[in-house]
Amino acid sequence: MPFPNQFTTTPSGHLMLGGCDALALTRKYGTPLIVYDVDQIKAAVSQFTQTLTASGLAHAVCYASKAFSCIAIYQLMARLGCHVDVVSGGELYTALQAHFPPERISFHGNNKTKAELEFAVASHVGSIIIDNFHEINLLKQVLTGNNATVNVMLRVTPGVEAHTHRYITTGQTDSKFGFDLASGQATTALQRVLACSRMNFIGVHAHIGSQIFVPDGFVAAVDRLCALITQWKRNFAVIPAILNIGGGFGVQYTEDDHPVPLKTMLTTITTTVKRAFDQAHLPLPALWVEPGRALVGPAGTTLYTVGSEKHVPGRLPYVAIDGGMGDNIRPALYNARYTAVNAACPTAPATQHVRLVGKYCESGDVLVDDLRIAPVAAGDIVAVPVTGAYGYSMASNYNRNCRPAVVFAQRGRAQLVIQRESYAQLVTNDLSYEGSNE
Repeated sequence: MPFPNQFTTTPSGHLMLGGCDALALTRKYGTPLIVYDVDQIKAAVSQFTQTLTASGLAHAVCYASKAFSCIAIYQLMARLGCHVDVVSGGELYTALQAHFPPERISFHGNNKTKAELEFAVASHVGSIIIDNFHEINLLKQVLTGNNATVNVMLRVTPGVEAHTHRYITTGQTDSKFGFDLASGQATTALQRVLACSRMNFIGVHAHIGSQIFVPDGFVAAVDRLCALITQWKRNFAVIPAILNIGGGFGVQYTEDDHPVPLKTMLTTITTTVKRAFDQAHLPLPALWVEPGRALVGPAGTTLYTVGSEKHVPGRLPYVAIDGGMGDNIRPALYNARYTAVNAACPTAPATQHVRLVGKYCESGDVLVDDLRIAPVAAGDIVAVPVTGAYGYSMASNYNRNCRPAVVFAQRGRAQLVIQRESYAQLVTNDLSYEGSNE
């Protein structure tokens, strides 16, 4: 958690992550280092499953693995009984390498290639969530060529504003994702799917955005999707068995973030589903949700080593760490806000006022623009909490820096699940140039 009074500390006052001393972890594994508290992930999954079970609705918790994808996280989600959704051939390959049950995999994406669809069909994924008309035609070719069938859902853009950053808003009419509801695209898509005997239509899907703090957008989306299903029942005698409302459940990054408690959010959604479908005289669907950030975001903490400082009269001093936008591009990409603490004394008074910046050759490489922290100096370890989502998964080798190591920590035991990249690995795909000397 991001706030000093909520940190767990060792007897010596060091930050504790998953029962492990953060400083000891950095001595063993180096920095930058992303540490996941496994019990926090388990607790988050449990909160989803318990609340959905209490609603009486059939349901599935589908981990949106774009938030963080690696073999270990797929193995953990499998043990916890989750489904997963993947958005690329690479994520699908990773999930299969983890022996994740393919029947519990959904394949998303707004521009799936023919090769990716071939891979998904050959792997017998549980469902393909169709995003556009081109994909319907492409999937039909793949299924015909392979004499195969597959379960499909249709991603619908319900025209709902999620009240979040425009880069992570996906449910509005003007979006690159899904079939527009208002213009009739969704119904046309349904007709084309129903006309293909190799596609088994099982559900309707909508995702309205990310980092959503209140349930209003979900309520509006459920009502619009219920109205659409009512229309489909009347015109085509079709009732999808699954209502997938996507994810986007917000988490608290700083003290300024105030998301509605998850249980309240989910209860509002399930109550709305039961009310809307009952009023429409429709059978209750299985409710699928796709949390990503909400399952792994708060569980992750990134540890950095402090390096240089720069002092400019009248300005906040710059404190640089040995990572930055290469392992967490979110602040540079859409002004995401974080806090940070001195891992040696996370609950100490925050008397130093600084700007925490990275080592990359960009002025925009700023992790925390306005930070109050217990005093740090070169060699100290800084911890940035709530970095478990979209940090490593969006990491790059910009400036030819190596991507960080990742550790799973649980009850005092730490396990390396992603090795730190080496310089040798950076050039693995490079080829020598054998041009003319003329």
